[in-house]
Amino acid sequence: MTDQPEASAHHRPSRRRPARPRVRPISYRQACAYISAHHQQLERPQGHTFSLGLTNHAGNLIGVAMVGRPDARHHDDGLTAEVTRLATDGPRNAYSVLLAAAWRVARRMGYQRMITYTHTDRPAAGLRATGWKVVTETPPAHGRNRLSRHRAPRRTGDATRTHWQVTTEDWRTRTETADRVPRQAREEQGPR
Repeated sequence: MTDQPEASAHHRPSRRRPARPRVRPISYRQACAYISAHHQQLERPQGHTFSLGLTNHAGNLIGVAMVGRPDARHHDDGLTAEVTRLATDGPRNAYSVLLAAAWRVARRMGYQRMITYTHTDRPAAGLRATGWKVVTETPPAHGRNRLSRHRAPRRTGDATRTHWQVTTEDWRTRTETADRVPRQAREEQGPR
């Protein structure tokens, strides 16, 4: 026998963390393929400004965020982007990582506001964790078809939706100034 202890007795198991998921840009086609496979309710959007993918340590896609112009015309002011699709395989914090990355990219591109919509029955912890605020709750739309424009029904059904947004300081200052100007103009006009 030797006086040296066995090597395995002092060997500790590795405490290295597994590699974190990485965010990377992906093409519209890759994002649409992932949405078709993992998003049960919505079909692919008409287009996008950019798409981000979340990959695991093996390089496999585990989540996608698609960002484009707002669907609603009154939000399409050139400074607002909309997260049109967000889907993951379900890894922990994947939604938060994708939302935060999409907002960082949009800010660098010059956008001052980002919006998205969720169904009220869906959890919204990822949005709250990344600083998004509720703007309104939209009642269900009972069909999109109009006499002047025939539209195919969407697969989402009639559901109440929550409108979320995140903004820069520039946007908040701009909207506060816009709110103040009409009030000042009314005060200058005096009582009627």
